[in-house]
Amino acid sequence: MKKGNFMGMLPLLIFLVLYMFTGLSTGSFENMPLMIGITIACAIALIMNRKSEKISFDEKVSIFCKGAGDSTLILMVIIFLLAGSFYGVANEMHAVDSVSNLGLSILPSNMILPGIFLIACLLSFAMGTSMGTVAALAPIAIDIAEKTNSNVALLCGIVVGGAMFGDNLSFISDTTIAATRTQEVSMKSKFKANILIVLPAVLINIILLSMQKIDTSAITGGTYQYDLVNILPYILVIVLSLVGMNVINVMTLGVLSGLAIGLLHGDFGLTEFMKTVHDGMMSMQDMALIAVLVGGLVALMKHLGGIDWLLYNLTKGVKTRRGAEFSIAALVSLIDIATTNNTISIIAAGPLAKDIADQFDISRTRTASILDLFASAFNGLLPYAGQLLVVGGLAGVSPVSIMPYNWYSMLMIVAGCLSIIFQIPKVKDILDIKSSSFSETETEQISELDSME
Repeated sequence: MKKGNFMGMLPLLIFLVLYMFTGLSTGSFENMPLMIGITIACAIALIMNRKSEKISFDEKVSIFCKGAGDSTLILMVIIFLLAGSFYGVANEMHAVDSVSNLGLSILPSNMILPGIFLIACLLSFAMGTSMGTVAALAPIAIDIAEKTNSNVALLCGIVVGGAMFGDNLSFISDTTIAATRTQEVSMKSKFKANILIVLPAVLINIILLSMQKIDTSAITGGTYQYDLVNILPYILVIVLSLVGMNVINVMTLGVLSGLAIGLLHGDFGLTEFMKTVHDGMMSMQDMALIAVLVGGLVALMKHLGGIDWLLYNLTKGVKTRRGAEFSIAALVSLIDIATTNNTISIIAAGPLAKDIADQFDISRTRTASILDLFASAFNGLLPYAGQLLVVGGLAGVSPVSIMPYNWYSMLMIVAGCLSIIFQIPKVKDILDIKSSSFSETETEQISELDSME
């Protein structure tokens, strides 16, 4: 393996230092927008040259554009925009309210805390956004904390934990999209591998929450309005994703089903629907553009030798598959801690993780699961990340006080580490082969061989 050149990592390191310094010195990480930070890193990369070879600025721009225009990245951008459209339409037709109220209406009084966690899991899985889940469910959780005289930080921690469940597993989550596209695997195969890892964490968290005693007398017997028809777009997206339909078709059908139900119920007219779709797409534009910029930055860093240097130093002491998987987990976790953005951390770490996976014969499906799990878990535990900042602001408490109560994210990390140590679950490489760019004939032949086994 090439040793590479440390100087090739300089653009990324400068970005991380600027981002961390600005956030810590001003008290808010929002004061250094990610897009500005990435743009600065790209500009630095464009003016740098390798010691052994100097190329023209035009040639470096060409390298940048080739990386930014990678087919995987462009497909990811399209899916981001469709996911934003779906969320906007689903929210406008009151699907979010229906999911929350349905859960609260059927929960027994002794299962309020585990129930809130499960509602957050369901909501985030359906919506594909942890921030949207926190915004929708946090006011309900805060109200329950006030009425039951419970620790509001505990209720907020429960909501954030459930929100990270969906961020990690949802078929329309930007982290899932980023993890599966960078590893070139199907969402269905990644979901199967990922859910087996985190299921013990979910069950343990439910048990721990059921042991917490609160006075539920003030909230039992309430009336919660919901319409089962409004939930159909979510059900459609989940079912179609599980059966393996192309994600673009899934998102499109989800948006169209939301349109039909919204028009039927009079939630919006056709003109308002188009504006809602537009607003939903615009809500994802930063993520889409950042993904493109990161693609170009990674291409330049690879040209400068930075990627080879990072890969060499990450794996030079690694002798086993376990060590390689821990290297992938550490890489995406550190980038997430630095950027407070789990999607961007996956986009940045994804190409490196793919190379490590290929070198140590790790299933790409498993690699996607590791990337998504650790990025989502750490993002739910950062007191300066969006999820804790939003819920802390709504509850009027410090994000730091909420962090210890996000038990699920902690359990995710433990489950991920145990999964690596014991190499469970076993993921067949055939899942990755079927979802890669093989021809239909080759895929059919592989399927026949798999069935013979």
